[in-house]
Amino acid sequence: MICSVKQSAAVLSASDLLRQKSSVVPKPRLSLLRAMPTAKISSNSVLSSRKPLYISSVEGIGSSASAKPKNSATFECKAYEADRSQPIDANIELPDQQTRSAAAQKVKISIYFATWWALNVVFNIYNKKVLNAFPYPWLTSTMSLATGSLMMLISWATRIAEAPETDLEFWKTLFPVAVAHTIGHVAATVSMSKVAVSFTHIIKSGEPAFSVLVSRFLLGESFPVPVYLSLLPIIGGCALAAVTELNFNMIGFMGAMISNLAFVFRNIFSKKGMKAMKGKSVGGMNYYACLSMLSLLILTPFAIAVEGPQMWAAGWQNAITQIGPNFIWWVAAQSVFYHLYNQFSYMSLDEISPLTFSIGNTMKRISVIVSSIIIFHTPVQPVNALGAAIAILGTFLYSQIHHTCGGELAALCKAVKLPGKRNMELRCNMG
Repeated sequence: MICSVKQSAAVLSASDLLRQKSSVVPKPRLSLLRAMPTAKISSNSVLSSRKPLYISSVEGIGSSASAKPKNSATFECKAYEADRSQPIDANIELPDQQTRSAAAQKVKISIYFATWWALNVVFNIYNKKVLNAFPYPWLTSTMSLATGSLMMLISWATRIAEAPETDLEFWKTLFPVAVAHTIGHVAATVSMSKVAVSFTHIIKSGEPAFSVLVSRFLLGESFPVPVYLSLLPIIGGCALAAVTELNFNMIGFMGAMISNLAFVFRNIFSKKGMKAMKGKSVGGMNYYACLSMLSLLILTPFAIAVEGPQMWAAGWQNAITQIGPNFIWWVAAQSVFYHLYNQFSYMSLDEISPLTFSIGNTMKRISVIVSSIIIFHTPVQPVNALGAAIAILGTFLYSQIHHTCGGELAALCKAVKLPGKRNMELRCNMG
């Protein structure tokens, strides 16, 4: 409440306030609680209040040029009532709150990662079973995207999930991401139809190397020397595992390599796209749903051209004859789990950088490789296992070195606030 108070000299004279000038001037707010303790102040007072009043400005007190004559019996001040019923909102986050917020964020990302990894293991098992009985990776990839798209359409229609707010600009931005996603998805499925699941994922564990190289030469981002050195065991381990693979197949090997490159572009462009669409209900879950639908439109004509309905019908009948009704369950399971694991991966990508996503994606392959070797009884030579171990160890070293360098960059960004684009690049590199 802002008001003007006119006080007679009999109650509070100007000379009394002038004697307190040294304490009033440096502090813009002066409590008048003692001066106005009760509802009644004097016969000439304009305001009555039981709350303490604070001076916001005083006319007649200040510089000598603006001061009123000392013999003036009346002065004017502006005051407001203090409201002690509500705390001051200073928008200050206490250290304990920051610690709890950071811990909650880590727990959230950990849950996303654990669920993502578990769903991916289940998908790879069922996907390999389907491809062993039905060697048509283009149709298998199409069914995975179609199932995920149908699931999300039903979720939006029943309002289980909030429908995204999209426009033409969003779909234009999404198109290159969908192209990369389609290529990566089909290439990985083709690879697994030709070689063992473990071999495909050993080759795909080199994704951090592709991510760094793409970021360096195409995006212009730079990394410390230890980060580049940590890529050597990853590349060397993948090469050793490929050379010693008992069931080596060039189509399977190239499919895994193409998938690596395509998914790196997908992750980088997806991260940029999700940042640009903040506030439009297009988070990680809805972003991947839109991506699946657009990828389905891109893939369907190519799948029909490469394989065709006649081949699908003959292969389907043969699989039903060999496997029985369980084959239908395998197809449904691999399609559903494909969408779910990718959905959780994109929910993770919504919280982290593309490079951190690549690290988590590589560490996930340990569980996939081990589980597939056990379930499918894949023969593994000692040298082949050594190559896989070196590649995984290289990924671990890479993650540790990258984390250390990222901490140093974070401290640098806090100490030196770099303007504009360069500051954004450093935050991206921190992972």
